[in-house]
Amino acid sequence: MKQFFTLALPVLSTLAMALPVQAQNLPKDPPKLNLSAPLPANLFVELAKAINPAVVNISTSALPRNNPRMRDPMMDMLEQLYGIRMQPQQQSNKPQQIGLGTGFIIREDGLIVTNNHVIQGADQIQVQLSEGSKDVYDAVLIGSDARTDIALIKITPKGKVPYAVLGSSKDLEVGEWVAAFGNPFGHGHSMTKGLISSKGRDITEINKIPLLQTDASINPGNSGGPLVNTKGQVIGVNSAIDARAQGIGFAIPIDDVKALIPQLESKGRIARGYIGTALGDIDAEAAEYLGLGDTRGAVITQLDPRGPAAKAGVKMYDIVTEFNGRKITNSLELQDAVADATIGKSVKASLLRNRKPVTVSMLITERPEDAPKKASPKKAYQGQKAPFNLGFTVLDPNDQLRAEMGLPDDMRQPVVIDTVMNSAASKAGLQAGDVILDVNKNSVETSKDVLKSLKKGSNTLRIARNARIQIINIETN
Repeated sequence: MKQFFTLALPVLSTLAMALPVQAQNLPKDPPKLNLSAPLPANLFVELAKAINPAVVNISTSALPRNNPRMRDPMMDMLEQLYGIRMQPQQQSNKPQQIGLGTGFIIREDGLIVTNNHVIQGADQIQVQLSEGSKDVYDAVLIGSDARTDIALIKITPKGKVPYAVLGSSKDLEVGEWVAAFGNPFGHGHSMTKGLISSKGRDITEINKIPLLQTDASINPGNSGGPLVNTKGQVIGVNSAIDARAQGIGFAIPIDDVKALIPQLESKGRIARGYIGTALGDIDAEAAEYLGLGDTRGAVITQLDPRGPAAKAGVKMYDIVTEFNGRKITNSLELQDAVADATIGKSVKASLLRNRKPVTVSMLITERPEDAPKKASPKKAYQGQKAPFNLGFTVLDPNDQLRAEMGLPDDMRQPVVIDTVMNSAASKAGLQAGDVILDVNKNSVETSKDVLKSLKKGSNTLRIARNARIQIINIETN
């Protein structure tokens, strides 16, 4: 089996997303390079000067998650030896570091591109702008997509910050010089140079997007860093290496990344099609047993009875050989074909059922967990509006509010019940349902405590969202 390593140091499961904001235009002008030497010997010197200020070091941490059903077998042995009940050691509630990676700023307001696997599973994301800097910023997750391995995070800088300009990967040629930037093994800002070795590497195990291959040295910790051309423009996002060899690295083409950014920033996710199936593959032995010859496809192994496939008449163990005009030879191809299908559109699928061809038409829907929740009639709550035009409202919870927002029954801290669109709070990522734990390092127990602790200018809120602790920085003029 092929082995590919993504380039962040290990991370865990899923981070709760911050409130998406309206997408903004990105800068287009490339950095000005002072290429004075003939066949410029100072080319990479100038690239380092232009790009490194926009490259950031990302560290992630997660809160320990105690599972009461899990028990160290060593305790059972000690109990048998000594005949006493051993108490499990209590884990610290402090966040524990789980990963290191790289990102790069693409707008002067602090919007950062990185890999999804860099931030996946983190409860806290921190960003260091330059090696050795004492300033560490808490970042908010704006949007992420696991299948393309791209994420957007945002910091609230003290002023305008340097940014990298996104170029185009469409016209790249094999043999072009490139430079890779990142923080390998957490060593801080590093730069390597190399060539574009190949284009369109189709490695579906690690990404649905065909990747750029380069021999510029990239290592664990480089994930999410920029791959840059000789004009100082980002043409790829460092993503993975081939573990079997040296000098084989892969980057996500920037044209594909640019296509994702507006949706990630405005919606926080990439909307993907759904038909309600679980899939399997046909190996050669199974194909022979079924008398299929060289026929390959994706086998339906489970069906959501309320999903589009079941409604269209698809049955268990049907073999999908074509979907929406695309030939299907394995389950991953069908997953991608479904994900890429237009939501709300009916598509045709060719099946084999008991070795006989069947054609069905099904309506593509959005994944239930991704689909926007329909607003249900709710009580009009009168909360406390935050001062200084911050743009949010808080309320002390009652049983109905807890039920409507899915909060624990014993939760007593004040809850955000509304944010004003395009307000300072909304842009910072605060959203309805957030539970406020402290404001500017002052613990709060009521909505009045929140209002008393807020101030004009900069405010730092520690919140709980979906059992995750997060820091929100709200800035006003």
